[in-house]
Order: sequence, then C-alpha cells, then structure tokens
Amino acid sequence: MHRPIIKAASILLLVSLAAGILTAAQGPSSREASASAVQTPEKLDLSGIKKSMKSGGYEEYLSKYDGAATPSEDVVIEADHYSQAEGMNVSVLQNYEGVQGKSILTQDAGSVTWDFDIKQAGLYNIRLNVYTEPGKDSDIEREIAIDGAVPFTEAKSLVFNRVWKNEKESIDQDGRGNDLTPNQVEEHLWQDIALKDSTGAYEDPFQFYFSAGKHSLSLTSVKEPLVIRQIKLTAPVVLPSYSEMAAQYSQEGLKSVSDVSIKVQAEQALYKSSPSLLPYNDRSNPAVEPYHVSKLRNNAMGGYAWRLPGQWMEWEVDVPQDGLYQIALKNRQNYLRGLSVLRSIYIDGKLPFKEMQTVTFPYSSAWQMKTIGPGGSEPYLFHLTKGKHRIRMEVTLGDIAPILRSVESSILDLNAMYRKIISYTGTVPDTFRDYNLEQRIPEMTKVFRESSEQLYSIAKAIEGPSGQSDERTSIINTIAYQLKDMADNPESVPSRIEAFKTNVGALSSWMLTVNEQPLSLDYLIVSSPGSKLPKPEAGAWTKLVSGTESFFASFYENYDDFSSENDSKESISVWVTSARDQAQVIKRLIDDQFTAKTGIHVNLKLVASDVILPSTVAGKGPDVALQIGNDLPVNYASRSALQDLSSFPDFNTVKDQFNASAIVPYEYGGSYYALPEQQTFPMLFYRKDILEDELHLKVPQSWDDVYEILPVLQKHNLQFGLPQRSLDALGNESSTNNIATMPPSPAFTMFLYQNQGQFYKDGGKAVDLDSETGIQEFKQWTDFYVNYKIPIAVDFANRFRTGEMPIGIVDYTMYNKLSVFAPEIKGLWSFAPVPGSLGSDGKLHHEVGSSGSATVMFKHTTNKDAAWEFMKWWTSKDTQIAYGRQMEIRMGASARYPTANKDALSQLPWPTQDLRKLQDQMQWVRGIPEVPGGYLTGRNIDNAFRRVVVQGEDPRETMDNYVRAMNEEITIKRKEFNLEVEK
Repeated sequence: MHRPIIKAASILLLVSLAAGILTAAQGPSSREASASAVQTPEKLDLSGIKKSMKSGGYEEYLSKYDGAATPSEDVVIEADHYSQAEGMNVSVLQNYEGVQGKSILTQDAGSVTWDFDIKQAGLYNIRLNVYTEPGKDSDIEREIAIDGAVPFTEAKSLVFNRVWKNEKESIDQDGRGNDLTPNQVEEHLWQDIALKDSTGAYEDPFQFYFSAGKHSLSLTSVKEPLVIRQIKLTAPVVLPSYSEMAAQYSQEGLKSVSDVSIKVQAEQALYKSSPSLLPYNDRSNPAVEPYHVSKLRNNAMGGYAWRLPGQWMEWEVDVPQDGLYQIALKNRQNYLRGLSVLRSIYIDGKLPFKEMQTVTFPYSSAWQMKTIGPGGSEPYLFHLTKGKHRIRMEVTLGDIAPILRSVESSILDLNAMYRKIISYTGTVPDTFRDYNLEQRIPEMTKVFRESSEQLYSIAKAIEGPSGQSDERTSIINTIAYQLKDMADNPESVPSRIEAFKTNVGALSSWMLTVNEQPLSLDYLIVSSPGSKLPKPEAGAWTKLVSGTESFFASFYENYDDFSSENDSKESISVWVTSARDQAQVIKRLIDDQFTAKTGIHVNLKLVASDVILPSTVAGKGPDVALQIGNDLPVNYASRSALQDLSSFPDFNTVKDQFNASAIVPYEYGGSYYALPEQQTFPMLFYRKDILEDELHLKVPQSWDDVYEILPVLQKHNLQFGLPQRSLDALGNESSTNNIATMPPSPAFTMFLYQNQGQFYKDGGKAVDLDSETGIQEFKQWTDFYVNYKIPIAVDFANRFRTGEMPIGIVDYTMYNKLSVFAPEIKGLWSFAPVPGSLGSDGKLHHEVGSSGSATVMFKHTTNKDAAWEFMKWWTSKDTQIAYGRQMEIRMGASARYPTANKDALSQLPWPTQDLRKLQDQMQWVRGIPEVPGGYLTGRNIDNAFRRVVVQGEDPRETMDNYVRAMNEEITIKRKEFNLEVEK
C-alpha cells in the first residue's frame, strides 16, 4: 500500500535533482558571477604604498646598498675548502652520487665557515649546489652569517625543499575498488638552489652585499643534514620580457608546430616540493578525468594543499618536434572569492620570460580552461626542442608580497602600541577616566595615522580602478577608519581598546587568508598554437545521469569502512575514532607493513568516540580500539571489559619503548590494560622580542624567578599564563576534557609533583591531597590567581600572538598551532622546560604531569595473539615514525604527532634545538594514575579552585571538604567492584 507513495517520492526527488543539475549547468549564480567578474588586476598599482622597513629586515638591509654595482664575475667556493667547523663533524665525500669532485656532509646541528676573497664589490645572489641527504623527511633549514653576523632577520631561516614523488607510477586500489592515496618517497637529487625567502615575502632571491676584500660565510644547521658541493656568488639574473623573447624567436626563425596535442594528467606529477601535495578525488563535475559515479578516483591535483608560497609541482612532457608550443591548463580556483591566485611557471628549471613569474588564475566556481597568455586570443609561445621537458608550477605571491610585508609590519607596530596602551589602561579600562594617553605616549597618534594611511593605500591598490570595497578589503578599510578616528580623537582610545585588539586580530587572519594561494588542476595540454581545447565542464545531460547514478550508489557505498573482504581466522577488527585522513593512513600502513609481514588481516572502521562504550556493552565492540583517552582504560578494566596486557610474556619488553610516566594511567590492580599512543606535557612558551628585548628579563628557571618577573609584567599590564586544561595534538582543548572526565589541572599537577606530592595513597584507596604537601601546593597554585590576578581562562594562542601574554605554560602541542596560526611572529618566540622548585637535594625539580591517548584490547577478543601482535606493531618505533610523518605530510606542521614512543619522537621532524628542549623536559614527566571513582578528582579540584579564587574561601578548609567528596566516590566505586576500601 505504500509503494505509490515511495514511487512518487522517488520521482519527485529525481525531478528536483535534475532541476538542480540543469540550473548548475547553466553557469554560476548571479552572485558568483559578479564575484568572478571582480578580479584582482594582473598588475597592482603599488605606488601609494610605502616600503615596510621592518627593523633588522631584508628590506632595510637592501636599502643601505641602493645603487650598489652589479658584479660581472662569479665567485666560486668549493665546499671542502671550509676554514672552520663548530659543533659538528664534517665528512668530506669523494665523487658523491655521480658528481665528480669533493663535497661535504653537514650534520643537523653546528656550523661550517668558509673564507674567500671578493674582487668586485656589489650585490650578489648566493647559490648552493646541494644533495638532499636522508633525514627525518622534513625540509632542510639553515641560518647564514656573513663575516660573523646574520645580515637580516630572514637569513635566520633558509629552507631547502626535498624533492618528492609517488612511490609507484600506477595507483593502487583497496578491496572495494577505491583509489588509494599514493605513498610519497623522496627522490635524492643534486640541486642548484638560490637562497630566497621561504615564506614568499620576496619573489626574487636574496641579494647580499660584499665589499672588495676578504670575507667569511657561515652556515648554521637548524635541522636536517645536507651535502654541499659548491657555493657560488653570482650577479642577480635579469629576465627578458615576452616581447623580447618573441623577437628572438623571429630572429632565430622558429616556427609554430602543427597538429600536436599532448595531454598530461595533473595527478601524474613527476616531482613535487612537499609530500603533502597529493592527488585527491574530485566529484564536482563528470568531465574531471578519470571519473566514477561512486568509487573514489585520484583525478585532481593540488587543491587546498597547494597553497603555500614556494610549493611547486613538476610534470614531464615528451614533445615530438622542435618548435613553438602553447600551454593550457584545466584548473579550478574556487577557494578565494574575488581574488586571483598566482603561479610562477618554469620550463626545464628556468623562467622563460618575465611574465611567467606571475601567472594569474581567477576565481570561479566551475572548472576553467586557461591558455597561458596575456589575454585575448593570442597565447604565449614556448620554444621546446624535440624530446622530454619539465614544466614546473610554483606558488608565488607576486604583487601581493609587498602588500603582505606592509600589513605584517603594521600588525607588529599596532600590537606593540596595544601593549604600550594597556600598560597604562589595563585590558579593561575605566570608561570614566581620562588616561591622557596622547601625553603619556606621544608617538601614539602618529603611529595610528601612518598605519591608517598605509592601510587605505593597500585597500586602494587591491580594489583597483573600480575602488569598490568588498570582502577582500572590508577589514582593511574598517581598521584604517578606526585608526584614523582614534588618531583624531585620542581620548576615545581606552573605550575602544577591545575593538582595536579584535580588528588587529582580524587583520592577521586576513593576512593568513591572502597568503594562501590554493589551486586545483585536472590536466595540462601542450599543443600547437590555436589548437581546439576540450570543454572543461560536462553538459547538462551528462550531469543529470551521473548525479542520478551517484545518488543511488550512496545507498550501498560506505566510505567509513576500511575493512578488507577477507574474514579468515587470522583476522581482527580495529576501530579508530579520529578522522578519515588518519584512518586512511592507518589502513595503508596496515596493508603495506602489518598484514604483508604477519598475514593477519585487519578490519578497520572509522567510528565516533561515543560509540565504543555502548557497542562493548552490547557485545558488538571491536577487538582493538585506537586513540582512547587516558581516563577510559581503567574505567573499562574495572568492569572486566579489557584484556590484561601484562599477561603476555613480552609485555615488559614492549613497555620499555615508553617513558615510565606514559603507562602510569593504564595500571589497575598491578596489571596494565593499554599501550600508550600519544603523550603530551607542558612547556614554558615565551616571546623573545618582548621578554628579552623590551622588558630585559631572563627566561625564568625557578618559581622564585617567576615571582621576580611577575611585578615587571604587571607593571606593563602583561600577563603570565598557567594551564587549566590539557591540549590535544592540534593545540586545542582535549576532547576528553568534559565535565564527567575532567583531568586534574596541569598547573596544580606540576606544583604537586615538583614538591614530591601525590594524588592518591594506599594503592588508590583514598586521595592524598589533604596532606601537608597537597594543601601547600594547592595554596601556591591558587595564590597566583588571588594575589597576582592571573587570568583563569584564556585563549593563550591569541594573547601570545598579540604579546598581551608574552610568557606562559601550556602543552607542547601549542608549538604546532603557533607555527601555522601566527606566522608573523616566527622567530620571535621559543619554548623551554617549565620553572622548577628547589628540592631537599638542593636541585631544581621540573616535574610536570602528562596526558595522552592509548590503544586497548577488549576481553571478548577471540584471537588475542593476533590482536597483541597488532598492538605491538602499532606502538612500535617504526610504525609511530611512519604514522607521524604521514600525518605531517597530509596536514602540515600543525599535525605534528605527539607520539608516546620515546625513540619515535626523536625521529620526527623537530628542529634540533627544540627537540633537545623537549627531551630535557621529558625527563621530568610523571604520569597521573587513574583509579575507580577517580573521574571526580579533577572536577572536585576545579571546584575547590573556584571556591578559593572566585569566592575567597580558605584553601585548607576548602580542599579538606572536597577531599571528603572525592574519597566518598572512590569508596563507593571500590565497594561496587568488591575492592578493599580505606578504613
């Protein structure tokens, strides 16, 4: 009786679907069309923008040598002729990797110096002939010094990209017929690299001034080893224009080829600068090649991953004859509405002419076919000889670069002014008080006015001749108006300080957005000039048919099930609770490394974290679960739901892979019920430019040092940060930190452990926080908030970025977030072990607690030996290194993996000095035990804290009251599980 209704509903759905597809086929909406029409001009008018002379920056350095001569002779320095090496053992290599002569292997720490003579004074580019030696799979980084001094700030971070490629030419598929993301392997090559800015702030290579006479050049290793054969000082290259090249073509008698069309699929890139540049599945249009209505096909390249300045991809094309060719690209730039993204295009490693330095790709919601050219019907022609050639496309900022430099300079100036203002007004000024800021800070109105004029000039340059403000310039115009108004009415500044701070933060976010230049490619076509090119989009009927087929396929395709078809006895089920990217990496590692070696098949499923408990209770849970929070193993083990891992004979050997602190939360009744995956702990983060340069303070080593710097910070209305909750791997509050499972405060844990306190006594029967040590450390913790008014809850990343909180203690995973979130303060901050407390042994103790996640085996598991083999493999050094590097490959530095395997951590791509600081702090990490009923410990500590800090109650009495509540819950749970209770 319901069939007619179902049939009618199906017809209605198909009609709606067809209408939507036909509407889409007609082109973008009027709103999208208008946005597409407003494009960034090919060339921005930057005449009204003043150069940003950042103190100690490259632009300031270059201005000192304006008009310097261009040398006519190159200077060649053989690498093995170094004069000095400090902090490293330099190895001299003979005829290394197919190149005749001597070269040297420089390590990942230390420095090498060369002495040389300059005959002609002038500005030189510096080029290095290098070979990328195997390391930790991250980019190589060096600092350069000339005559013992770093010439400008940007020279502290010179990046040498490794070269990556797909492991196989063919694409592997999973058991369900979906394309797998290809593994990336490094291609170790000799490269000739000019030193340039890694952030893309400057298009051209750096120029270094050398006077006539003797000089020295030093390279200091920041991370990764590098083989150097030669250093060459050359005159800056001057590129010809296309008109000059066209005249040269004519002069040489070069002719256009005919009847040639070579298509290269973009996902078949030969080389790339980053392993994160991976092919991906695009189902936006059936014309994308190759296409399938339901299966995942790697049919597009680039996308959002291909957005950062300096990233490049290279394709190889084999042309049949000598002559002039045109190049066309099927592309889609649907990321930056109203903006064009830019690429530099190289042929065989060189820019063929000046116009190829900045090729624009305008915004459009649809796929576009772009023939590279000046516009109109005439394309640029490229001379290619018969045979193989390489086409490289590199992300560049073009005319946006000086704009971003200027905005960055303004942000730093305005944040510095914000700190000066709040040093008088505080962060919450009295609206009825006149602070006389224009007298106290005479330069304030000048800074506001100059910044306003600069920002208005930037907005005008971006808007172009139309002068129409849109989403590209709205925040710039907003803050420019606010600055002008505050300069005209300085008495209004205190009441607007919060809005001012918010707008500067929004300007920083705008800068991040514009700095990113994402672009998707389907294929490249090298063809005869004027050749007919395929249509980039499919027709309406093709869209209708494929859309209908995709709709019906959605009923039986399950993209969250990564299990194989094999269901043999040697098979286990594993559930992972993270995201699809992580699950894909894990599945690939299982297939390539685990199943291939052991023969054990793994059925991997991606599930929500809240599914595991009800599934286990219903008897339908997995054999093994990954990424389980620290609070869960003991909670499950006390209910006899987990397998005792210490019953396996080789458990102690496996346990030695981790710090003793990492496995503490998983011990229950003398047995262990989980293996650690991740472990995080606090570190002391500080702004070098504020703490050391502005306030002339040293990084505190002890809490006595902290008490000494607090009055100086508060005199300037700056803050010291203490952590309230743990962070996850991305620098965000951990998802396990909800009301029911709140772990103890990392700050309180730090004070307690540094003074040899403990959370529980008598084997977990009772809480030990009412001991004299527990009370004293609770009071020390709360005194920071009561006496020094440290903020209770803060957005550390934002306050650290503005400098309002130039020093604070937070999980070390904040390093990942700051590296991506706050590029404008790169090089201006660092981290160190936390301040310590003086122990009875006369030494400073730097103990901190830790948090993390683990992998568990459920007791109902049939094939326990196979599950144990998987757990050992998953937490092993090699697997954790492979997983950590793959996650960073896919998601960038923000996803650097905080593995609990101590040997694996040392092999992840940390800068050498930062890794040493982490390892120094790791020696002091202690685990926080979990006990039945202990889930209320963290919550009650937080309640006690708020009673003292917010309501002003006595610390001792408050903690005593809450200890009773904690002990009552522990006693109830121990009775429930028939355990001995405290008498």
